[in-house]
Amino acid sequence: MKKTQTSPKYFEWLSADSIHDEIKKWLSELRFIKDEELFFEDLIKLFTLQLIDKKTFSKSKEIINDLKKLRKGNLELIKAVVTHENELQILLDGKDQLKEEADYKEKHRELLIAVKHYFKDYRKIKREIFKIIKGIMKVEKRKKLLA
Repeated sequence: MKKTQTSPKYFEWLSADSIHDEIKKWLSELRFIKDEELFFEDLIKLFTLQLIDKKTFSKSKEIINDLKKLRKGNLELIKAVVTHENELQILLDGKDQLKEEADYKEKHRELLIAVKHYFKDYRKIKREIFKIIKGIMKVEKRKKLLA
């Protein structure tokens, strides 16, 4: 049986309004994640002593480094999406600029893929942070009950 390859080149025809709405949604989610990263930073500071314990240190260090990379990626994506939103005028100006419009849509497709990958990576790191903190909290609770 022949396996079909799905191509990320597929891009449905989108109107300028739907592109604008999608960009607004991306910006909203990226800005929320930016705020959420501050929460994670505070959470990490709160549990610093437990995170540097020899049992969890290597995993904690890896997750914290990944979170720092994602924070940098978030800022870069926000800048790219804002720039992309400002360039939306190409589709709205009413001029037939086929090359520029095609380039804009290609850039939109690339951003779509980048944003989806970023969200996927972020959710993975978020789950790992909660898993580690949950484990630490269980251990702390057991210690308090035994004392």
